[in-house]
Amino acid sequence: MRIAAGVLLFVMAPACWPAGDLAEHRKRRAELAKAVADGVVVLFARGGGEVRGRYFQEPNFAYLTGWRRPGAALLLAPDREILFLPLRDERTETYDGPMLAAEDPKAREITGFEQVMPVTHLERELRLALERHARIYTITSRPEAERLRALAPLRQISDVRPAVARLRARKSPEELARIRRSIEVTIAAHRAAWKRLQPGVYEYQVAATLVGTFLEHGCEDAAYPPIVASGANALILHYQDNARRMEAGELLLVDAGATCNGYAADLTRTAPVSGRFTPRQRELYEVVLGALKAVIAAIRPGVVLGSRTDNVGLQKIARDYLDAHGKDAQGRPLGARFVHGIGHRVGLDVHDVYQETLNLPLEAGDVVAIEPGVYLKEEGIGIRIEDMVLVTEQGAVLLSEALPREVADIERELGGVRSAGKP
Repeated sequence: MRIAAGVLLFVMAPACWPAGDLAEHRKRRAELAKAVADGVVVLFARGGGEVRGRYFQEPNFAYLTGWRRPGAALLLAPDREILFLPLRDERTETYDGPMLAAEDPKAREITGFEQVMPVTHLERELRLALERHARIYTITSRPEAERLRALAPLRQISDVRPAVARLRARKSPEELARIRRSIEVTIAAHRAAWKRLQPGVYEYQVAATLVGTFLEHGCEDAAYPPIVASGANALILHYQDNARRMEAGELLLVDAGATCNGYAADLTRTAPVSGRFTPRQRELYEVVLGALKAVIAAIRPGVVLGSRTDNVGLQKIARDYLDAHGKDAQGRPLGARFVHGIGHRVGLDVHDVYQETLNLPLEAGDVVAIEPGVYLKEEGIGIRIEDMVLVTEQGAVLLSEALPREVADIERELGGVRSAGKP
């Protein structure tokens, strides 16, 4: 909803993450500077002006700076780091709240940068940095990369994302604590959604419960639009209409996660609308659950996730399990009905550094979501179960254990909800 000029649009998130995180952000910048020691890194915050939703910072910029506001820029070299802030603007402040200026006496304390300058100084400082360093590292797909090419046409411009991705993949204790919080809230939201589960309820009502729970617990938002897919809608992997009325005897697939303190969660459960699985639903569900357990048991450093197209690593383990333990209505193995990837890393993004790390072996400190599924169009059934795990030297630690996934536990919880709802 647009509003007239002069009326406050919304109160933005704090300018920067808590002061205790500033040291971690400095450490990340130092590690990146060593990784690309032959050049200077230039990154840009996302722009402002979006009125359809909450502002979310570009994740690589957020990872390195902790800065949450639009219009900023970062210059990083082995011998220097500068945060550039936009010039204060009365109209912007009217809509978005007070801005921190580079000349503010507390700018260095708030941001954790020894040098804070107006963004108008970026061009000058970049030219000075290029007198000592050979190339520019930036996000080459961003429109600002073209401006950098125009500014330094004879310099090689390289993509910084692979180097940042290797840092982002391994979660620090502080990051892991944030992810655990997002998982905790996501579990509460799934359980709240189950309390609404009964024939006649609309998918959007369940979606409202999910998002409402995220916000009630102080999280910023959903990490992605919740997928609340009843019946045959579960065959659509990224179903988002959430408009259908649920019917007795169907399954409801809920794929939803919160973003809390900048970090995402991603969990999926498939549950019976009427409170109990039919024999066929249970049969298929148990096969998917078995595949999930087999994959999690195989996780350790050095293993690759694999993808739908290459069918190696954990992807192959899931598909082989489905082939060996279940059949479709025509008696064919279920592996071919697993039509998406087995999983992905999770962090600042729900599909965290996905393209950059898809083929990299797992390492201790990675957090991954594992999500086998089967989709049988002729039976109108789609089942997906997704958990989040931490990779350690000893194997996988299940982070989402508190959300029931066994058939008996789900039916017990849904039965308890039904009983609680009786007069």
